[in-house]
Amino acid sequence: MLKLVSEMLCARGGQKLRPFLCAQVSGFHTSKSGLAPRSFFGVEDFVDDDNSRPYTYQKGKKSKNPNKHVSFKQRTVAYMEPFTLDVFISKRFVSASITHRVTCKQVAVAGTNSKDIKAVLKSRSDIPACLSVGQILSDRAREADVYTASYTPRDRDKFEGKIRAVVQSLIDNGIDIKIYLD
Repeated sequence: MLKLVSEMLCARGGQKLRPFLCAQVSGFHTSKSGLAPRSFFGVEDFVDDDNSRPYTYQKGKKSKNPNKHVSFKQRTVAYMEPFTLDVFISKRFVSASITHRVTCKQVAVAGTNSKDIKAVLKSRSDIPACLSVGQILSDRAREADVYTASYTPRDRDKFEGKIRAVVQSLIDNGIDIKIYLD
């Protein structure tokens, strides 16, 4: 093959032989063999669309709208209302917590699984249990100097029944709760 390359170059005007890399290319239906330039590393086919990483790495998800405007309220709501209420109710127990949004630390926690509440309650998942969880949570929140919180129900939760009992108990015991319903 090298002999073929040197003959071709010498036949084109007797220029000096310049070293370069070539790859032999032949058509499927033709018997002619030709030369095509080949890259030094041979990895052009294996990089992603912006030529930054090899194809084996997973790309991070790109935002559908990278120039989306973020309002002032969206940027500052975590600092204006720093505490959130989280209520979890299952068939067996009830738990609630107040969490600081920015630091993600739980300020006050109460649940019917704790030893001090377990012994007193008849049932751990009925409305009186929810009221007692709200009362204990409000006492612990006031000890931590938290007097306001915001609550947004989960998508699957309706603001009625046991959840409403926990929130109403907190409001009755001195914690101001802002409820955001969609």
